[in-house]
Amino acid sequence: MKPPCYLPAEIALWALRPDDELFAEAKRLTRAFASASFDMCSIVTGKCGKCSEDCKWCAQSAHHQTACEVHDVISPEECLRHAKANEAQGIRRFSIVNSGRKATQKELEAVCKLFRCLRQATSLELCASLGLLTLPEMRQLAEAGVSRYHCNLEASPKHFPRLCTTHTLADKIATLKAAREAGLSICSGGIIGMGESESDRIDLAFALRELDVSSIPINILSPIPGTPLEATPLISEREILRTIALFRLIHPTAYLRFAGGRARLSEETFASALSIGINAAIEGDLLTTLGRSVAQDKAFILEAGYQIS
Repeated sequence: MKPPCYLPAEIALWALRPDDELFAEAKRLTRAFASASFDMCSIVTGKCGKCSEDCKWCAQSAHHQTACEVHDVISPEECLRHAKANEAQGIRRFSIVNSGRKATQKELEAVCKLFRCLRQATSLELCASLGLLTLPEMRQLAEAGVSRYHCNLEASPKHFPRLCTTHTLADKIATLKAAREAGLSICSGGIIGMGESESDRIDLAFALRELDVSSIPINILSPIPGTPLEATPLISEREILRTIALFRLIHPTAYLRFAGGRARLSEETFASALSIGINAAIEGDLLTTLGRSVAQDKAFILEAGYQIS
């Protein structure tokens, strides 16, 4: 049985349906087509702060006055400590995430050195998130042992320019295409709760489908003091669940990956999210926001009927 490929007009109609009908369809698709092997990954901040970009949600932007920590690329010893701690908890994927528009050649070489160290000392699948890299730079990462590249679209084509003026969605799409051309799989999603409409979230999901993204992080905005979005009202748990359900309808086979901002959710909402689409998660603390403990997540994941790979 092939998964459905809902058209935008059909999803617009699903978005008008009551919660119980929408959630039932998302649950059906999750059980029928999404992986029952839950994918857990973790990240470490390679370089933090002083970012040249003006993304309105981000504590690391040099355009905003926040209490964000600032440091250059971490040492191999510190990186390996984080990686082994996560591997010991059964997490199989590990990513290095740098602040900034893109890694400089010097930073890229330093991060590639970290990846070679990780490849020798662990059995982790290696991922990278280093900004708007080119094809030759992606090939450097692949040669260092990286298998996946992450670059979030963050928001719909219509809404993104309201949130960032220093780079474009086209820049991000070019980055993801370069990663794929270099032989890397791609990971891309967005942040919800940044003043967008439900229609914007649907447009983001379709933009990701056009790129055939199979790993989709879903972040929930945690308004950070000092950023332009600091006073943004929190998105409701109902809206979060509806977003997950709509993403599952648009991406029946993808890994929908809970990411930043989910620590505030009730246990009931977290369990519901697992039933209607979430089958992956970024574990631990997430850059400038807090995550949930791995042990907490594992209990819910197993209770929801997933296997932990």
